[in-house]
Amino acid sequence: MSHGQHHHSHPRPDVLGLLDGRPLARTELDRRLAALREGPRSAALPVAGSPEDRQLTRWVAQVVLTEELCAAEAAERGLDCSDPAPVRLDQRAAVELGSITAAAYEGSPAVRAVYRAVTADTTPDPEHRRAEPTDPVGEVWHLATPDGEFEADPDTLPTALAAALRATPPGRPATAGGWSATLLGRRTARAHPDEPGDRLLDSARRTAFAHWLDHTRAARLTLVPGLEHPGDPAQPDNHHRH
Repeated sequence: MSHGQHHHSHPRPDVLGLLDGRPLARTELDRRLAALREGPRSAALPVAGSPEDRQLTRWVAQVVLTEELCAAEAAERGLDCSDPAPVRLDQRAAVELGSITAAAYEGSPAVRAVYRAVTADTTPDPEHRRAEPTDPVGEVWHLATPDGEFEADPDTLPTALAAALRATPPGRPATAGGWSATLLGRRTARAHPDEPGDRLLDSARRTAFAHWLDHTRAARLTLVPGLEHPGDPAQPDNHHRH
């Protein structure tokens, strides 16, 4: 996986990296690192100056570089980046994009705008569509409670109440942990009727964006010593060499 070119002249302490050969100030990187160190989870951070601390710095640097790259790309494409609301990716999406790209996607409207533009015409691989297992069938319970009747997936109920309902004959009230409900009936339901196609498309779009980003990083970014990609086997603090 390519992570951008390497810049082997003397490092400049104020430079985050080069975008199209133009130095980018590391002001935003330093601001984010300071916010982490002063934030509520500072006790969980590595000791300043340790190899782990340098890896954290590299990781945050790559997030900022990804955002800067996409901001330039969005400006060149004339994309609308006015959506400031932060986004949360689910675990599957974060794994498919990789932690650096996922963090940039969550934090930057420009990254999300470029993602939409780059992946607009992506279609799922038909081979994947055939290989995708059908969704497991879920169960829905029809419940009566003091607050009225509703349907619920038993996995979303308080554990104690779900266990009590399973142990009680249907139609009889069950009480557990302060909750009371009567199981009126059960039905089976497909867990997500609009999946697996949507899931395959989302996955294909994330793969397409990751490939585009790898290619664009390699073409437009030049990394500086000390702020290499944390997974680069050539940098001194990567202990996961294979």
